[in-house]
Amino acid sequence: DNTFEAMPAILNQSQNYSSAVFHGNSGSFWNRDKVYKNFGYQYFFDASYYDQNANNLSEYGLKDKLLFHDSVKYLEKLQQPFYAKFITVSNHFPFSLDDQNKSFEAANTGDSSVDNYFVTAHYLDQAVKEFFDYLKASGLYDDSVIVLYGDHYGISNSRNLKLASLLGKSSSTWSDFYNVQMQRVPFMIHIPGQENGGIFEQYGGEIDVMPTLLHLAGIDSKKYLLFGSDLFSKDHDQTVAFRNENFITPKYTVVGSTIYENSTGNVVTHPSKKVQAQLKVAQEHVNSALSLSDSLNNKNLLRFYVPTGFTPVDPKDFNYKNQVEQLDKIQATLKSRSTSLWSKNNNHSTADKYHSDAPELKQSDSGENTNEQSPTVESTLEDTQ
Repeated sequence: DNTFEAMPAILNQSQNYSSAVFHGNSGSFWNRDKVYKNFGYQYFFDASYYDQNANNLSEYGLKDKLLFHDSVKYLEKLQQPFYAKFITVSNHFPFSLDDQNKSFEAANTGDSSVDNYFVTAHYLDQAVKEFFDYLKASGLYDDSVIVLYGDHYGISNSRNLKLASLLGKSSSTWSDFYNVQMQRVPFMIHIPGQENGGIFEQYGGEIDVMPTLLHLAGIDSKKYLLFGSDLFSKDHDQTVAFRNENFITPKYTVVGSTIYENSTGNVVTHPSKKVQAQLKVAQEHVNSALSLSDSLNNKNLLRFYVPTGFTPVDPKDFNYKNQVEQLDKIQATLKSRSTSLWSKNNNHSTADKYHSDAPELKQSDSGENTNEQSPTVESTLEDTQ
């Protein structure tokens, strides 16, 4: 029931973006079908919009290649510019994938989750490539800022000892420092016209993504209450807080009372007074930020603050049922002013520009292994791993 000032609403009110989420799991999982309305997402295409034949599903919903492929018919109807999010699930614990989709050799650690992580990561890579090829063929690629990211760690701490040898480490010397290192997630941005790409070395957390993207879109973030900062700014704070009050800086990692040196992974047993003072300031910043974040969320404090020029989101404005009809109605109303990809393609679908080697698509086309009455998947597992 909280009040939010999130990317979908900000982009819509600032630059007339439409917005959508594509996710092949039940909309009620993690309460997304409720919270997305409070964020201001206009459309949410959940499992009910996809073929839920058991052959198409992985542990947490629709397989990645099918999610991207089967979302085109919805994506192309969005009015441009749009802010769209795809939540993939195949490269997720327990990292299981059926034999017909395996094309990468598993590792051999003795832990099936660790071993198969690489198999499902490769499958996701293939799915992303197919989607990128479609974006290029349809003309969306050159008009889109594309962000690829992981929303949490891959392998859990309880399995890291099995993973150690694959990273050139020894399970006997594995420490909490390496557990923290395993919290890193991929974060990549493709920007149209940018030909000087590379690795931008900054410490940051996912709270830094929103101000970074707002600035790339030309939107000043000063009036919004944000805990992160622009990753590209010289003033970006590189202290990253963890939920349990541990933190990492460009030079040090602090886990409880233990200080690790990032360059070596060694414990700093006798930190200088200067280092102690620096880390004390960082710890106070972390504790303060976490406390303020808790207060803001638990007490729903954003309902008391309305930024200049921002209209609070009313979740009753959004209905995630019959969304195709909603899109078609907007298109019919706008007529020649419609900016959807469908309209720009002379009211024809771009689905024929999507090419996937997903075996399920061939089976579906031939009428094999299909059951449109299959129940919607809704995982009850949590990320305890």
